[in-house]
Amino acid sequence: MPFSEIIGALAPQDAAPLYIQLQRLLRDAINQRILPPESAIPPERDLAEEFGVSRITVRKALEGLVEEGLLYRRRGAGTFVTGNRVEKSFSKLSSFSEDMISRGRKPHSVWVNRAVGTVTPEESLSLGLSPGAVVYRLHRIRYADGMPMALEYSTVPAYCLPSLEAVEHSLYAALERAGNRPTRALQRLRAIAFTTEQAEALHVAVGDAGLLIERRGFLKDGRASEFTLSYYRGDAYDLVAELNDGV
Repeated sequence: MPFSEIIGALAPQDAAPLYIQLQRLLRDAINQRILPPESAIPPERDLAEEFGVSRITVRKALEGLVEEGLLYRRRGAGTFVTGNRVEKSFSKLSSFSEDMISRGRKPHSVWVNRAVGTVTPEESLSLGLSPGAVVYRLHRIRYADGMPMALEYSTVPAYCLPSLEAVEHSLYAALERAGNRPTRALQRLRAIAFTTEQAEALHVAVGDAGLLIERRGFLKDGRASEFTLSYYRGDAYDLVAELNDGV
């Protein structure tokens, strides 16, 4: 079916610029779920030919919708309808499962690996542990409504959990049951490009943009309770933070 039959045709009598008209058609189709989340938008060349406009007009229309957050681009794959994006508060101490449940999403995890070991030099520095200290390492793929959302690598001091098997679905739930849920955390965010292995796990293209959040959680007494590296899909997450003027 021609794309113009799905979203409608441009109106010659409309005085609005052509790119505005095309934006309006696409926006209405997205909001009405005529174009469902994650559906692909035809290539710029095909749209230009079908609607009888220039590629510059099409590009301007699409770029405006990308800026609005209604569309997103996946390098090497094309342009897609946004719909599964999640706003994650960068100023709230919450777990992945809590974030998803609070937004009406169904979280689950697939274990890649979990093991007991002694701290590496990097972990020792990040967690403030002595050489030889025992830790639990948890590597999972995190999902929401069946969609892979993040890769998570957590290192937890053994004194925080009764056993490795204590972690079922949510690490924070296990820490809370043990009386060792972190009360504060330091987080660091940076942009990354997904490697081949990471891209395969998250069903994105190699080199796609992602977000890496490094978190160190602490107990009330100041001891570390977790060191977690979370690699989030850049096309599925928006990070938000509430800022105050300090007065």
